[in-house]
Amino acid sequence: MAAPVPLRSDFDAGSLRALAKGSRDPAQTRRLLALSVISAGGSRSEAAEIGGVGLQTVRDWVLAFNADGPDGLIDGKAPGARPRLNADQRDVLKALVEQGPVPAAHGVVRWRLCDLAQILSEDHGVSVSEQTLSRVLRAMGYRKLSARPRHHAQDPEAAAIFKKTSPTVWRRSRKLSAASR
Repeated sequence: MAAPVPLRSDFDAGSLRALAKGSRDPAQTRRLLALSVISAGGSRSEAAEIGGVGLQTVRDWVLAFNADGPDGLIDGKAPGARPRLNADQRDVLKALVEQGPVPAAHGVVRWRLCDLAQILSEDHGVSVSEQTLSRVLRAMGYRKLSARPRHHAQDPEAAAIFKKTSPTVWRRSRKLSAASR
């Protein structure tokens, strides 16, 4: 059986417990307390029992602690999924949106998400859903704008007369007395 990975010696059991007491991360606290048992001369099995994990996990904690100190025991942010479009493809998408479609070449007079997704698929070999494409465009600062609908027979003069006009001077409401509140 292989020898256990030794714990770094610049932290003793008391300092590990003090770090655990001052930590605001509960997972780091649990890990530091488990490692303090090892530092005090306890077994890895005892540390695993205190930490509520298996021996392999305690070994992983020791390796992380040896590499980065107490900060190595804090859970990091997960990297997440790789973006569908790389920077070059985003630049191409931006240029397409900025230039707008050419009706003779693209067959449309304004871009729809399905049109942009089809062009990216055909020209650049990237399959992107309309929902993902919408999210990417919003992250790039683009919004779907549409003109406000207006009836073809609308009379602007009649609309101006119909609009309610506010009086130029408003009267202030009278102050309420303390008794009426």
